[in-house]
Amino acid sequence: MSMYLKLAWRNIWRNKRRTMITVSSIMFAVVFALFVESLERGAGDLFIDNMTRFHTGFIQIQDYRYEDEPSLDNAFFYENSFSERIDGNDSHIAFTVPRIETFMLAAGAEQTRGAIVLGTDLSGENRLNNLEDRLTEGHFFEPGDGSVVLGEGLAGRLNLAVGDTLVLLGQGRFGMTAAGKYEISGMIKHPMRDMNNQLVYISLPDAQWLLSAEDHITSLLVTPEHVRYTDPVAEKLRAGLENDELRVLTWEEMMPELIEAIEFDRAQTRVMMLILYVVIGFGIFGTILTMTLERLREFGILLSVGMHRLRLALVVFIETVTISVLGVLSGFVLGFFVVLYFYLNPIMLGSDMEDLVQEWGFEPIMPTALAPDIFLWQGLIIFIMTTIICFYPTIKIFTLNILDSARN
Repeated sequence: MSMYLKLAWRNIWRNKRRTMITVSSIMFAVVFALFVESLERGAGDLFIDNMTRFHTGFIQIQDYRYEDEPSLDNAFFYENSFSERIDGNDSHIAFTVPRIETFMLAAGAEQTRGAIVLGTDLSGENRLNNLEDRLTEGHFFEPGDGSVVLGEGLAGRLNLAVGDTLVLLGQGRFGMTAAGKYEISGMIKHPMRDMNNQLVYISLPDAQWLLSAEDHITSLLVTPEHVRYTDPVAEKLRAGLENDELRVLTWEEMMPELIEAIEFDRAQTRVMMLILYVVIGFGIFGTILTMTLERLREFGILLSVGMHRLRLALVVFIETVTISVLGVLSGFVLGFFVVLYFYLNPIMLGSDMEDLVQEWGFEPIMPTALAPDIFLWQGLIIFIMTTIICFYPTIKIFTLNILDSARN
């Protein structure tokens, strides 16, 4: 076998130009497949990340009635000991964020709009979604200081600026009237347009006082150390809270429509990738076909001087497989740097596309995903496809007419 490997290696570099063309065709096929797959994965991951971090969180603990009737009447009792109990439930829990959320009327001096009022713990909220990095004007509130932070879109609709007064009017817990006046301490630019046009952030103590819901919250967001721990952590929490009239929901359970949309998008990507593989396959086959036809005379001479067809076919097969491996490995190297560049420098969308994408809750960028399984599967698929194509010169050797090949 070592002799066959030496012969194959020498044959590969006997015609460097032909070898480099074949390796390059496989390499660029791998790079293109990696880029398309990582781009699709990156867009999906970005959408999920926005929805979980800015909306539902990865895991939520709620009163068991809250999902069917999202009312303040179905808030649950929350104190520090409960938070410590949750944190100690699983070592993979990074932190928790208490929230109390409701819908109220928000008014300025001239305009009134519906608003989502979100009372939260600022330190936990900032760890979850880097909220302070999205502050465009002013500063964030301190717990209990009687100020709020508005989304830029809502502030624009109400003709309000930092330092102005915002009036909130609605219904608190158990039908209590909820009304209050708050100074606007800052503005944020939320990445999701609908939220940017409706959101009011307020400290948790101020929100609980406003809504007559002291020591109560509507949800506790639990953030695992990594997204892969979401389901195991949720299962442990369910076991620990089964007697507390509380429900534990993952982001997949809270957003089934999003899961369906993601699956549909992935199905479209699979169809597109299938078409891409067909195009890539024919491109590689054309290169292998050309390489084989150029060597028919060589094959004929070797067979005529007594070389066994099986041995010649084995040497040629080793050659083509080695070229495939070189192409895939070089594609990995080049593809990694291409994907890494666009991971660090996401593609920015134009103005028209930016508006359309923000309507769907995306940030106006197209990032790539750096996931090992993308490289594994794309490299494996291209390698298998190339290996199958490599059987063509082998079959050609077994069916080759020595006299016809000598005339070429």
